[in-house]
Amino acid sequence: LVLELNQVIIPTYGTVPEQQNLHTPEWVDFDDKPDSLFFKDGQRRIDFVLVYEDESKKMTHKRSHRKKQKRKRQVYESNLINNGLQLEATRSVLDEKLIFVKVHAPWEVLCTYAEVMHIKMPLQHNDLKNRDSAFNWFSRLFRVDENIIKPEQEFFTAPFQKEHLSNFYIQDKDTFFNPATRSRIVHFILSRVEYATKNNVKKFGINKLLDTGIYKAAFPLHDSSFRHPSTDPNCPSERYLLYREWAHPKNIFKLQPLDFIRKYYGEKIGIYFAWLGFYTNMLTVAAVVGVGCFLYGCLTKDRCTWSQEVCDPSIGGNIIMCPQCDKVCTYWNLTITCESSKKLCIFDSFGTLVFAVFMGIWVTFFLEFWKRRQAELEYEWDTVEYLEQEEQVRPEYEARCTHTVMNEITQQEEHVPYTAWGKCVRMTFCTSAIFFWILLIIASVVGIIVYRLSVFLVFSATLSQHISGTEAIRKYLTPQTATSVTASLISFVVIMILNIVYEKVAILITDFELPRTQTDYENSLTTKMFLFQFVNYYSSCFYIAFFKGKFVGHPGSPVYWLGKYRNEECDPGGCLLELTTQLAIIVGGKAIWNNIQEVLLPLVKNLIGRYSAAARSEKFVPRWEHDYHLQPIGKLGLFYEYLEMVIQFGFVTLFVASFPLAPLLALINNMLEIRLDAWKLTTQFRRVVPQKAQDIGAWQPILQGIAILAVVTNAMIIAFTSDMIPRLVYYWSFSVPPYGSHSGHTMKGYINSTLSVFNISDFKNASKPFSARFGNQTTCRQVYRDLRYPPGHQHQYEHNIYYWHVIAAKLAFIIVVEHVIYFVKFIISYVIPDVSQKTKSKVKREKYLTQKLLHENDLKGVKKTMGKIADKIIKGADSTFRPEDE
Repeated sequence: LVLELNQVIIPTYGTVPEQQNLHTPEWVDFDDKPDSLFFKDGQRRIDFVLVYEDESKKMTHKRSHRKKQKRKRQVYESNLINNGLQLEATRSVLDEKLIFVKVHAPWEVLCTYAEVMHIKMPLQHNDLKNRDSAFNWFSRLFRVDENIIKPEQEFFTAPFQKEHLSNFYIQDKDTFFNPATRSRIVHFILSRVEYATKNNVKKFGINKLLDTGIYKAAFPLHDSSFRHPSTDPNCPSERYLLYREWAHPKNIFKLQPLDFIRKYYGEKIGIYFAWLGFYTNMLTVAAVVGVGCFLYGCLTKDRCTWSQEVCDPSIGGNIIMCPQCDKVCTYWNLTITCESSKKLCIFDSFGTLVFAVFMGIWVTFFLEFWKRRQAELEYEWDTVEYLEQEEQVRPEYEARCTHTVMNEITQQEEHVPYTAWGKCVRMTFCTSAIFFWILLIIASVVGIIVYRLSVFLVFSATLSQHISGTEAIRKYLTPQTATSVTASLISFVVIMILNIVYEKVAILITDFELPRTQTDYENSLTTKMFLFQFVNYYSSCFYIAFFKGKFVGHPGSPVYWLGKYRNEECDPGGCLLELTTQLAIIVGGKAIWNNIQEVLLPLVKNLIGRYSAAARSEKFVPRWEHDYHLQPIGKLGLFYEYLEMVIQFGFVTLFVASFPLAPLLALINNMLEIRLDAWKLTTQFRRVVPQKAQDIGAWQPILQGIAILAVVTNAMIIAFTSDMIPRLVYYWSFSVPPYGSHSGHTMKGYINSTLSVFNISDFKNASKPFSARFGNQTTCRQVYRDLRYPPGHQHQYEHNIYYWHVIAAKLAFIIVVEHVIYFVKFIISYVIPDVSQKTKSKVKREKYLTQKLLHENDLKGVKKTMGKIADKIIKGADSTFRPEDE
């Protein structure tokens, strides 16, 4: 491919001497046709627009600098014309300093570069019979009206070849290459045309010109206003249709017109919305089951025996709990946790276990069915063999190809940007940088933990003294609640700040790696950013779920963090509610922040630009100037949209055992997210350069990794974070003889048997509380579930037999649940093929037609030509060996 590009593209390069006359664009005035998408002649379509500021009117730089910039731009535009593109320049209607250069690609240029880029074009109509799905009648209720947006015709396609032009399905040369394909071809040329040579190094590409300020913008045109159809009869007004039938909030329950989105914005954006729509549809099933489990918890909470014991004045009211910190904390009554225990009964129920197992299987169905859907889209959108045949080398990579190596496959020399040793050095540096920044994130998490431990002492000593409200307020505003909420808010702020820093760091590291293709670049950046975000977002949740309250010792011998701060303890009901609080704050805050950042900011910027432009002039404004005042989508495109959804996917699957309503909230968010992204893309941003994409890239293995990890995390949350296993062990073993005194299996007495007893006289001086004890109380109970022998026992304060039964049950539960779910996942993956039989038939039919129409015709031509040559040779031989007398 590189050799092919060198043969086609590089010879058009060349440094233009100062004295040589340069080709310049045609200069025309605006013809007062605001919706026109053509040059002034009304025949040549505008495929791209370049915008620059007139150097003679710039006052921000020195004259010599402005002259150099102008020369580079003139050389660049001259080379564009040398490449066959046609340019037309028009001065801005609203700002006389701005110049708009409209770019048109003639038929010959389109054909040449379509062949170079291996763009697939239609051969003939799809003649395979389509079988309607059994659910087709149901889905038709949610589809866009086919009379408004007509379904795209299905064609068998093949990589374009100029010499086989007659074999392709060409009804009209003007529409054979659609606007998205035309823009992609023109952008390919713009990215590879030279504008200067310095120290024998060629400088080229529109991206560098944009970065240096020589051009202010470069973009393809929207075909109409999103508010009303175009007045130009030659314009299909696809943008208006997309806004009305896709981006408008009234369509929130409609299916997306994916083929139409792909046609207008390209495959890369199409595949994102296809994935997001598929994920949202699958969330519907998870949300229904999650709501069912939540309702089950609500209905059974009144029968929650252990919660009733906590709230019972004769049971929980007589249980005095040990202080939760050293010296400044005081003794307290178990009934204070009555409200939290009732809430915990909703989430920590048998329904949660069922839902966690269900989600482990659901995520497998989601990924397997998405593979099938993705395979269909790969075929329908002609991206099946995209990576092997079509994707081009990044211009930044080409510019650094100064080293020569021998290709083992072709046995030919090829140019690369670095040697094997240089590549090794780069990889070592990048890996070290990644680990350094991940450790920095972990350090920030440790800082939040230290904050938790230190501020808990402050709240414990002062909160109860400063609250002058009723007893009801005291129930909710406890030191633990205040610590948890404030720490979660601080954690969220730290996460948002670190995200900004890590984004720039990840981009710098990836730029230094110098990936070969754009797909390689995005996959590398995706991996780095997700590693950063994974640690950034999930570390606090992992701490609460698996570390908080697990290594705290007992009141007579507490464990200290950093030798100074006493480790945090969980509520008597466990840390499940705190994990839910943390998730709610991070997920909710993240959604609000993203909406502000992604929607309100471009909206405000566009409104300011629109009103300032309206104040300056009441004239007709052309389409290219309207689009210029919209916001650019940015170099990373949909990267942040994917990242937002994948992080959400992690929260929905990794910690779903703590919050069964998470899929419902994600479903509501995603239904809005699809329309917000569509609205933003259609109304607030310039039209993006259409790009090919075979799949969702590196996000696919990331999703698979999350799915595997989710099984482990949910099993461990149920085993170690919730109180389900200790309750089951008590119910089946320790409520009846020989360990218990009840005649039948029951949960009565559970609270009294699981809160270990501690003798107040055994407090060490360093942790002995200042406050007086309750009356004549000589013992207190541990706050957290810790099953130890009572004082006076020969093994006092050591773990009892109940503790070891619980540990064994937890480990057995994790092993059994993991193996069962993984086995079911394996069966599902095996049974559901990645490519449907229907898609396989289409691929085989297309390959057959390509072979028949293109290659076999070539072979027939060669045979015919060789036959004529053979006849001539035979005739020549006959005349040579014929006797002279004849």
